[in-house]
Formats: sequence, structure tokens, C-alpha cells
Amino acid sequence: MDSTGSTETFIQTQVSNVTFVPTSRGDVSSLMPEMRNCCSPNEGESEGEYVPYGQRPETYIVPILFALIFVVGVLGNGTLVLIFLRNRNMRNIPNTYILSLALGDLLVILTCVPFTSTVYTVESWPYGELICKLSECVKDVSIGVSVFTLTALSAERYCAIVNPMRRHVGRLSTGPLTLMSAIGIWILALIFAMPAAIFSYIETHSVVGNRSIEVCYPYPDDFGEFYARSMVLLKFLTYFAIPLSIIAFFYILMAKHLEASARNLPGEAVMQLAQQQSNQVRARKKVAKMVLAFVVIFIICFLPYQIFTLWFHFYPYSQEVYDEFWHAFRIFGFCLSFINSCVNPIALYCVSRAFRKHYNRYLFCCCVPSGQRRSIEAKFRNPSTYDSSHSLVHFNSTLRRHDVTTSTTFNLDKT
Repeated sequence: MDSTGSTETFIQTQVSNVTFVPTSRGDVSSLMPEMRNCCSPNEGESEGEYVPYGQRPETYIVPILFALIFVVGVLGNGTLVLIFLRNRNMRNIPNTYILSLALGDLLVILTCVPFTSTVYTVESWPYGELICKLSECVKDVSIGVSVFTLTALSAERYCAIVNPMRRHVGRLSTGPLTLMSAIGIWILALIFAMPAAIFSYIETHSVVGNRSIEVCYPYPDDFGEFYARSMVLLKFLTYFAIPLSIIAFFYILMAKHLEASARNLPGEAVMQLAQQQSNQVRARKKVAKMVLAFVVIFIICFLPYQIFTLWFHFYPYSQEVYDEFWHAFRIFGFCLSFINSCVNPIALYCVSRAFRKHYNRYLFCCCVPSGQRRSIEAKFRNPSTYDSSHSLVHFNSTLRRHDVTTSTTFNLDKT
């Protein structure tokens, strides 16, 4: 189907005396398939029969899911920002990048989720062009911040494991450079999001009965299908394929280095290393595993979205074969892409004892007995009164007493 005027032509030929239903997100994958699904007859129905919103399962499922995403995302990421601001001992290099991830997730949750959750319950984009541009831009910024930060974290973990003494040799990996890198990531993400901010617009389509619908769309029809396909491919390479390839490269190098170090060092050196740096090495490996968990979550959340987008724009007959399976797959990928904005704090709570202690302190303090709560608060207020080698009492998610961890592990990567 030709790109210019294809949407309007399809609507005119398929819609007959029905109210038209708009797209669900306003992004690259939403316009044409959602139109086709809404206007095409289902199996056993006559051509042009309209399925009302009240009879669609996504009308109820998606808004409820987005409400959960909003609550969990605001609480989780907001608490993560609070932990970083109120605890100086958590302000290290990897945690600075984690803070950047949390800020990016908060941005998309606060500015996109409330708007995109309503498009499954209303028949036309109701917020105007400004919100359309803002929503598309913020979505791209958030994705860029997430994947670029994960790439930077992977590179930092590689340097920390391969050259653990670098902080004692020079100033290249100290806090100021980390902060500059985080700021640079945001600037780069903003630059890549500029096309969405500039070119997103409200597209109006006339339908039978002097009715019209409005759709938020990031690729102007005047630019043709080539522009849309080019942007889809560019986003796939920039936000998915290239960063994940770099991350895989760093983790392969890390694995080879750790294997070679364990094999080449003599027994005496291994024992000496274990005595002097075991806590530090263990902490850095733990952070590397945590970053890897974030990467795996990112892949799971965005892979279906990327698959559908590429399929729809590059498969020549995608509009003709778009059916209930692809419609369900599209909604599945659409929801997963937003779930990514609230799942990182949950993963952090599961894999990091340090962050789990702080989450228990700020979010679940009401569940802790008053005597234990006062003891925890005293430790956080006066950390210097406790010996650095003293064991820190850890509460797991059920707030039961757990095994102990040293202050080096508590700080994850203090050096």
C-alpha cells in the first residue's frame, strides 16, 4: 500500500457508517495496524462491522496495567532517588548511573504513562499537539537514557574489574567525570529525540458521516514512507542493536579476563589476592551481575516492540496480513516497553542488599517493630560509630533476620 494517502484510502474503503477508533500510542508502530484492526471485520463478521471499545479486552486490561506501572514506578524510582540524595555512602560511580536510570524512568512515567493509558479508552487523541510532541520526545529520551546508561555501566564495570587500581593512579574515573558522563548521556538522548519533538503532529482523518478522528503520529506523510522506514531502522540500531552489541562485547572481555586471572596466577598469589581484595572483587562482581540483570530486563521489555516495528514497516504485506495475533503481539510489546520503566527498582531490591536495606527503611518501615526501626535509624544517622568491619544487620523482603554483609559489600563499589 502506498504511504501517501494510504491511511485515508483504507479508511474510506473499509469504514461504513461506524465510528472510527484511533491508534494506541502515537508511535511508529501504532498508526496503520491499529486502524486496520479497528476497521477490518473480525472472523464471522460482515465487512466494516465495528467492534465497540466496551467489547475489547484491552480497553480494560491496559489502563489497569498502566495504573500499576504508574504507582510502582513512582514509588520505586522515587525512593531510589531519595536514597541517593539522603545517603552519601551510596554516591559512588555505579550508583550515579543507576540514579540516571531512575530519573529517566520517572520522566517517562510522569509525562507519558498518564496520557498513553487513555488512548485505549477514548476514540481520538484528546490532548492536542503539544502533549503529542512531548509524549513522543520523552519516550525517546527515556529509551536513550536507559540504553546509553547501561552501555556506560558495562564499560565502567569492565574497567573496574580489569584495572581495579585505576582510581589510585589517576583522576579519570572519579566522581566528576562520572557526573559529566551521565549529563552527556542525557544530552545525547535529547539530540536523538529531537526529530520526534519537531515532526510529531496531530493527523486528522475524515470518515463517513462527517466524522473525523485525530491521531498523534511522529512521521509526517509529506516525508513519505522512506523517512518512516529510515527512522525505524535508525532507532533500532541506536536504541537496541548497537548498544547491546557493545554491552555484550564488554561482558565477554570481563569473562575472559576473570577466567585468565584465575588460571594464570600461582597458588600463593591467589591466596594473597583472596586475603587482600576478596571483598572488593566480590563487590565488583556483584555490581556487574546487577548491571547484567538490568540489561536482560531491557532486552526482554523492548525486543517484542522492536520485532513488531521492524516487521510492520519492512514486511511488504504487513498491512494485509495484520490479524488478531499481530494485534495482541503489538499490545504485548507496547505494554512491556512501559513496564521497563518500573521494573528496575524491583530488580535492584532483589539483587542488592544495600538498596534492599534502604528500601525497607523508606518504604516498609511501618512493618518493622519500633525497637528495630530505632536501631536501624541510629545506624544510618551515625555510621561512623560502627567499625567498618562490623557486620550490618540485613532484613530481607519479609523483614526477617538475614546473613550479614561487610561495609564494603554494603556500599557495592565504594572505591
